Amino acid sequence: MGRWQSVLGLVGWIVLCFAAAAIGGLYPPGEWYGGLAKPPWNPPNWLFGPVWTVLYAMMGVAAWLVWRRYGFAGAALPLAFFIVQLALNAAWTWLFFGLRRPDIAFAEIVVLWLAILVTLISFWRLERPAGILLVPYLAWVSFAALLNYTLWQLNR
Repeated sequence: MGRWQSVLGLVGWIVLCFAAAAIGGLYPPGEWYGGLAKPPWNPPNWLFGPVWTVLYAMMGVAAWLVWRRYGFAGAALPLAFFIVQLALNAAWTWLFFGLRRPDIAFAEIVVLWLAILVTLISFWRLERPAGILLVPYLAWVSFAALLNYTLWQLNR
């Protein structure tokens, strides 16, 4: 693989990840979220943007590392897992903020968590640094799942 192809691949994977973020951006928290009862450990709203920015960049680099070494043919299943978890990631925002359904969003985030775990393991087996890059993402989604569940229970 040439240098420019590699650079374009990196840009492509990062753009794909931020496209998922942009879809989520169509459904901002708004007044509805502001009016929800929240636990005392709920992070401030300003924290979510920077955290997700770093996580999406790390996700893009992780996918690129696998793609760069194995290509689509050599890593079809792990990269498919990656695309599935990315789609689930984008869907969660629509379910939680768009439909205002923390209950359905919680069920979906459990599936998302499993998809991230499968992706992380499959990346780890092929390219350990790619798997390591997904560990903070899994940790954050674990926290987000707990927060989602708590918000659902506090606001039935």
